[in-house]
Amino acid sequence: MAEAIIETRGLTKNFRGFTAVSDISIRIEPGTIHALIGANGAGKTTCFNLLTKFLEPSAGSIFYKGRDITHLKPDQVARLGMVRSFQISAVFGHLSALENVKLALQRQRGESYDFWASHHRLDQHRERAMALLVDVGLGQWADTPAAELPYGRKRALELATTLALDPEVMLLDEPLAGMGTEDVGRTAELIHRVAEGRSVLMVEHNLGVVAELCDRITVLARGEVLAEGDYATVSRDPRVIESYIGGARHD
Repeated sequence: MAEAIIETRGLTKNFRGFTAVSDISIRIEPGTIHALIGANGAGKTTCFNLLTKFLEPSAGSIFYKGRDITHLKPDQVARLGMVRSFQISAVFGHLSALENVKLALQRQRGESYDFWASHHRLDQHRERAMALLVDVGLGQWADTPAAELPYGRKRALELATTLALDPEVMLLDEPLAGMGTEDVGRTAELIHRVAEGRSVLMVEHNLGVVAELCDRITVLARGEVLAEGDYATVSRDPRVIESYIGGARHD
């Protein structure tokens, strides 16, 4: 079996007696789009935060390309090539789309975020920043302050700043949350495109997008792995229908 890009073994997180995730063992294969799904409270966000080191596990191990990263810090795993986005868009609202991407490129090259840096210094990143904006469909929005971008375009900008860090693995936390139908389709296509040559792990509620986009799906329920496989496999699992799909119909 090929080495996983990300692997967890017995991953567990307790909060003052409450077990949020228990004994989770999953493998993210290189070059795939892998989804974590489950009903509210299933443990998706906790698992995601453990993988990206925003939480420390109570037990278990996390491996990246065979290396134990269980006790590394978020910035350390980011430098290894694992870069996450957030459910709430994390861009600088008062800066233009182009400036946001230039700053991300500046950081990726090991420079500090110098907001007071000269235009000449920041403009060395302009060409690459514009190329990234074009890649995510924001070429015409380059000079627009991020705070003024429509919601779907703001999430596209976040993907551009994530790509500026040149990640080997992208971890996306509900990238389609709050989007209308048009933005959902556009962003799903964008994720599919930028995933070429990368691995993607995403937490997502939109089952239609998961079915079309993801190679493999892990279904969580009550903090444990309920089922795993491609969409055809997990969508036929009676436990998944009862716990996730059936539960959603009754919400």
